[in-house]
Amino acid sequence: MLRIALYVCPQTVCSSLSMAMDAFQLANQLAGERLFNLQRVSLDGQPVDLHFARISVDGDLSLAEGTDLVMLPATGNAIDKTLHSNAALLPWLAAQAQKRHLASLCSSAFLLGAAGVLDGRTATTHWSLATLFRQRFPLVKLQIEQLLTHDDRLFCSGGAQAGLDLCLYLIGWHAGADLAQKVAAALVFEHSRGQQTRFEPLLPQVQRNDPLQPLLNWMQRHCAEPMDLQRLAAQANCSSRTLLRRFRASTGITPNDYLQRLRISAAQAALRQPARSLEQIAAQVGFGDRAAFAKLFKQLCGETPGAFRQRLRG
Repeated sequence: MLRIALYVCPQTVCSSLSMAMDAFQLANQLAGERLFNLQRVSLDGQPVDLHFARISVDGDLSLAEGTDLVMLPATGNAIDKTLHSNAALLPWLAAQAQKRHLASLCSSAFLLGAAGVLDGRTATTHWSLATLFRQRFPLVKLQIEQLLTHDDRLFCSGGAQAGLDLCLYLIGWHAGADLAQKVAAALVFEHSRGQQTRFEPLLPQVQRNDPLQPLLNWMQRHCAEPMDLQRLAAQANCSSRTLLRRFRASTGITPNDYLQRLRISAAQAALRQPARSLEQIAAQVGFGDRAAFAKLFKQLCGETPGAFRQRLRG
């Protein structure tokens, strides 16, 4: 039996907590035996008030010291508030790292990071928090493209539903792949879904009133055409050096990177039309070489154009 303690705090995302509990309880039901023993714990052993529910717990952190794995459900994106509110948890996590397994769902990787247990280890979190995570924890080997990571005693999952990917992984890790697949099927959930990269928006968000917006709109209309920095600078009525500076300030990437992302975004839309071949789509969005198109598509989307189309058909 795998004994799991689920940590609950005021920042806990209720859906993340319930999702984890449902997965392991369903595994017990389908197995016909109690393979996973679940307990909820809080800092002081008292019930925890979330936004729309009061969560009862079985005890405080001392109860979790008798378990095999401590899981931290997602805690939202108010990172500073979460770390401040759970300051007393951090030294406890550091002390437990060599004694039992630790797992974080989504943003709770910041709790493991702040406790120092992820230094030199691989980890992941929600793709939108990648920059902040790297700034705060430069010693962690962040693999943001991954839906989940497993490094020795440490488990992490990416954003939102990736928490279920990790629960299924833990079910398979402890009780076998067959049971994990049965749980996934019962939940009508695609097991082993690939990389988190394919859920990340291709284009960086730009403020609607940004001075660069007219140029970005023009690039979208003409993205399949040959386009170099000089042409873009002329369209923006500025020098190439000025355009590079403005572009990085507004988007965080270069004009060429933005153009390539525009083309792949257009290709995603075209792939929804089954009558067109991959060669036709590559040419339509400005690629003369299908191999180069496929390589960039996989790099940005985490899957090949063919896999993307097949998934849409499925």
